[in-house]
Amino acid sequence: MAAGAYIYLLLTGLAFWSPWLFWVAVLLGGAPVSRMLHPWAGLIFFSAVWQMYVMWAPQMKQTDVDKAWWKAVRYYSTNQDDKMPPAGRYNAGQKFLFWGFFWGAVALLASGVVLWFPERIPWNLRFLRYISVIVHPAAALFTIGLFLIHIYMGVFAERGAFSSVIRGDVSLAFAKRYHPGWYDEIVRESSTPRK
Repeated sequence: MAAGAYIYLLLTGLAFWSPWLFWVAVLLGGAPVSRMLHPWAGLIFFSAVWQMYVMWAPQMKQTDVDKAWWKAVRYYSTNQDDKMPPAGRYNAGQKFLFWGFFWGAVALLASGVVLWFPERIPWNLRFLRYISVIVHPAAALFTIGLFLIHIYMGVFAERGAFSSVIRGDVSLAFAKRYHPGWYDEIVRESSTPRK
């Protein structure tokens, strides 16, 4: 749900943002239809992001391993996994992506509501409109950058990542290579007798 809503928002938002891309709105039913559906798709996207926040925010706290991961990120980008600190279930880059999308979605929602109902903003609060006109595209461009990184990492960068997106899980070999801290935790839990 989040991906579908986000892609629709991305396409219609870019069509509104640049006259060079207005043809995209025509393909998506025309400008009036795109203008009408864009805010509703935004609400759907934010509700999906909120559900992800509720599920994953406790697991996205920064740790000392994450600080070490950022210091060693040059090894990550050159596939020298043996020189990386043992990432847990989510590495520092994945946590950055999560928080970036969450706060980007909050900024898009807040500015989007102002842009959706500009006539309802009192004159003495008109600065909210001016701020929203800047914040909304800035937050959109930020999330587009995160989205492109997310696609690249999930499809091209890590062998086995795309199949895990399709299946919804990762193999033990994938966990051992890319998330050794989490792998050790899984192995330790499976060898502990259950009471």
